[in-house]
Amino acid sequence: MIYLSLFFIAFASATLLPLGSEAVLLYDLSLGYSVLLLWSVATLGNTLGAVVNYWLGLKGEGFLEKKGYLSSVKMEKAHQRFEKQGGWVLLLSWVPVIGDPLTFIAGVLRYGFKKFLLIVALAKGVRYLVVIGGYCWGVS
Repeated sequence: MIYLSLFFIAFASATLLPLGSEAVLLYDLSLGYSVLLLWSVATLGNTLGAVVNYWLGLKGEGFLEKKGYLSSVKMEKAHQRFEKQGGWVLLLSWVPVIGDPLTFIAGVLRYGFKKFLLIVALAKGVRYLVVIGGYCWGVS
């Protein structure tokens, strides 16, 4: 049950909902649960939450264009810029406040899903490694 709750908190905190999974992860670590399993579950949940943002962006582009928030000309320019140099900005997908919108924008811009998934999973996994490392180093 601990792992399942961590998964859902990590998942929800990667969507546009304002939640934080680090506190739950630290609490679970303090109870002595498997570090590797906690890291894996948190990373998977958080990455899948970012995939939901990507999907919402992907499917929401037509709606945003219809409402006049986006134009096809601006979208094409943004897509080319993001494809050329901006994909690595997804390494910031773990950062509070800006990370979730970045994953949404990647979907709107139809950034390559495989690259998206690789970069976001890497960013989320490293973030949780840093949290776990800080906890373990502070406890010893």
